[in-house]
Amino acid sequence: MSTRRIIPEVDDVDTLCCFLRLPQVISMCLAFSLVASMGNERGAVGNWCLAIWCLCFTVTVFISMYECFYYDRILPFFWYKLPITYACYATLFCLLTSIMYPIFYVQYLPYGPSRDRAIAASAFSCIACVLYAIDVAYTWKHYKFKNIPCYVHTLPGLLKILESAVACVIFVFISNTSLYLHQPALKWCVAVYSICFVQVAVAMLLKLSGWENRLPLRLPIFHLGQTVLSFLLYVSAMVLWPLYQFDEKLGGQPHWYTDTSCIDELTDYGCVWDQRLAVAILTAINLLMYVADLVYWTRQVL
Repeated sequence: MSTRRIIPEVDDVDTLCCFLRLPQVISMCLAFSLVASMGNERGAVGNWCLAIWCLCFTVTVFISMYECFYYDRILPFFWYKLPITYACYATLFCLLTSIMYPIFYVQYLPYGPSRDRAIAASAFSCIACVLYAIDVAYTWKHYKFKNIPCYVHTLPGLLKILESAVACVIFVFISNTSLYLHQPALKWCVAVYSICFVQVAVAMLLKLSGWENRLPLRLPIFHLGQTVLSFLLYVSAMVLWPLYQFDEKLGGQPHWYTDTSCIDELTDYGCVWDQRLAVAILTAINLLMYVADLVYWTRQVL
């Protein structure tokens, strides 16, 4: 198959640049500009959301320039995979910031200009999420019509994106080290999240770069072994995290009202009990995705 056959036509790229890229850039620029103008007191979640919006703005500008000047000729063999993969991540992260920013930050702000800016930033994040979702749907439909293979169009590809995105959100909450430094079992949970995230990142890089065929093992066996390990690690985290965070006998706090940080004011990390609960829920979500991943690769091997 020739290189030009697997790369979307110039007209299609121009259409995306004109009708999607520019609104995406503007939405992200307005979102992070509004938050940046509020000063330094943003808290951990606020800083994470600001970083996501800045990153999306920068990458979207880069992709737009790359496509508009047809530089895909320089990297023809894997460039066509990158924009759709990025658009999937941008959709998820903009959706997550649109949810997390109001819940963990905006509601604690006093009424005034800062709160209005934060609400406006959340609105622009929602708009960007919709625009990136349209980008994904458009590219997905185009690739399917042209019979262009792409990893993120497959079930394991989508699962890998979701697993890594959820892990990134977990990292935001556990950036508050007071959640786990006092207990070795909770430190183990943090190690689990890190190990599994690295495994997902390696699997995706191997697939997107085309280096997976150089592995000494058959691809399904490699992915099955990787998924089994991640599944077992997440099972241990799913047991230990809620047990040591919410069981009073083990030093946990079973009730929200017992946490003194859960008051109606903005702190660096917000309500710590809510963060404990959020990590537990996200751990369960990722565990379910690893179960789906495990079932898929088991069927491929058998």
